[in-house]
Amino acid sequence: MKQKVALVLSGGGARGIAHIGVIEELEKQDYEITSIAGTSMGSLVGGVYALRKLEEFKLWICTLDKRKVFSLVDFALSKQGMIKGDRVLKKMKDFIPDTNIEDLSIPYVAVAADLLHKEEVAFSDGSIYEAIRASISIPTVLTPVKTEDRLLVDGGVMNNIPINQVKRTAGDLLVVVNVNANIPTSSPQLSIEESKKTQSTYQNKRKEFYNHLKKINPLGHEEKLGYFTLITKTLDLMTDHMSQMTLSRFSPDILINVSRDSCTIYDFYKAEEMIEIGRQAALTSIGAYKSKNLT
Repeated sequence: MKQKVALVLSGGGARGIAHIGVIEELEKQDYEITSIAGTSMGSLVGGVYALRKLEEFKLWICTLDKRKVFSLVDFALSKQGMIKGDRVLKKMKDFIPDTNIEDLSIPYVAVAADLLHKEEVAFSDGSIYEAIRASISIPTVLTPVKTEDRLLVDGGVMNNIPINQVKRTAGDLLVVVNVNANIPTSSPQLSIEESKKTQSTYQNKRKEFYNHLKKINPLGHEEKLGYFTLITKTLDLMTDHMSQMTLSRFSPDILINVSRDSCTIYDFYKAEEMIEIGRQAALTSIGAYKSKNLT
């Protein structure tokens, strides 16, 4: 009989792509994921898994990494956020069908934050599309989701590692993935040719991104770079502090850490590398857990 796992996936922007490698390694080692809870990118990858579309999502995001990413970026020209995000999610709907969370094959929860009521919002039923859209709404970057009485943003604002939201069953293991860990980074080795190709693609994308920002933002180029750096560092500090508080309250059976220095929250060009980083992190933590329980 397979060992059951209640899986918790943290937010972390592009670092959350590592969750794919973690899930693949868990299944490779014969663990059965019986419930899942996630915040931000964790909610996205977890939702795709619960929809049984992880392989398709993986192929898409790795292919997208080699294309003109900004054709999927819909700039909002709004003080609430620069990107609507609707275009990306609409594209994802081409291969990830929307469904109600309660109809998924396993219990699933996506976490967002309500700015109006100053509270955590856990989506355990209703549209998975709407749940994920709310959970990934990084403040000042993606526009928030408005409902009749809520203004929803990224769940990482309040709960980046939603251990309290995952459904537990008798005999399961609590496995937590933190992609914002304050540990040294360990990147898989790429060939010189692969490394040059990856960096060239990224530099072209980043140049186009900032050229677009120049048209919609009156600040100078250096100030815009500072703006993004400020947002990134602020979010990293906030999520790291809350994550440490959460992990001090709960005791995961297996804690899988991915370095917060492995990439920035916007580095989606590193999809293949982040998947491998997640796989290696899972391999290490699972191995440590098994060794500990054999002694």
